[in-house]
Amino acid sequence: MKVTTAALPLLPLFQRLLPGLPGLPGLPGVPDLVSLPGRLTGLSLTLLKASALEAAILAGHLLLYPSGIIQERHPVRVLPPTDSPDPLPSPPVPRLPAPVSPPVVLLHGFIDNRSVFLLLRRSLVQHGRHDIESLNYSPLTCDIRTAAELLGRHIEGICERTGSERVDVVGHSLGGLIARYYVQRLGGERRVRTLVTLGTPHAGTRVVPLANAHPIVRQMRPGSAVLDELSLPTPGCRTRFVSFWSDLDRVMDPLETACLDHPDLTVRNVRVSGIGHLALPVHPAVATGIREALDTIALETGAETDAQAGMGTGKRAGGLTVA
Repeated sequence: MKVTTAALPLLPLFQRLLPGLPGLPGLPGVPDLVSLPGRLTGLSLTLLKASALEAAILAGHLLLYPSGIIQERHPVRVLPPTDSPDPLPSPPVPRLPAPVSPPVVLLHGFIDNRSVFLLLRRSLVQHGRHDIESLNYSPLTCDIRTAAELLGRHIEGICERTGSERVDVVGHSLGGLIARYYVQRLGGERRVRTLVTLGTPHAGTRVVPLANAHPIVRQMRPGSAVLDELSLPTPGCRTRFVSFWSDLDRVMDPLETACLDHPDLTVRNVRVSGIGHLALPVHPAVATGIREALDTIALETGAETDAQAGMGTGKRAGGLTVA
């Protein structure tokens, strides 16, 4: 008992090093300390499973990476030859009616490509989303602003082809930050109905200091000029935000940087337990959460649903346990 009591002052340090370690009720704390070995064993098994899953996903993604290098292609309408003897005037091509569900745009993260969304795309298609497009931006991209402008042009093209006024966007890691810049700083809120981010450093991440050699990594650091711009007022923004963040995401430092908190934005932060950064766009439980977020009725319909009632500025409602 004396040894246990003497260790109590060190518990805050252990809690910081080992997320999820319980607090101390009364003396207080002795029951929790007695069960500490079992809790640490459970935590170690969770970390081990998450690390194994990350390694497997990384290996699979490396194999699929070449298939996602080439940008997606869209069918081109073939016009009749103009040198025919008596060419008939071509009837005007009718615009497609706006679909019930808007198109979905998938945006990958740093040094990645559209192949990361293979399983998520399949899940969306199986549940009725057939108008899905991915955007590849170059790994040599050095400015989030430039990538956001490219995204804006891509979305305008999608709206023109489909006849839809708005789209939904799913962005993984850096992709979520690029999409958010487009929405907040380039007028994208008129085009993006819902923006879902997966492990996006909304407040900046301090992981891997040596990566600062890349300009776009410096823009993802706390206090960067880009993040300062995103913290500016955005009154009247119509886009809904859903941010998935994982308690085992080692790319986010601190973990809560993947939560979005802005007084002018309608946000729902969803905690995911049991998987790491690479698994967020791959895991079926997260895919289910993404589908639910995209299927929520838009706020402008005027009919508030239960899901909308749980949304608010920085709201951390809901959560997924996939371990």
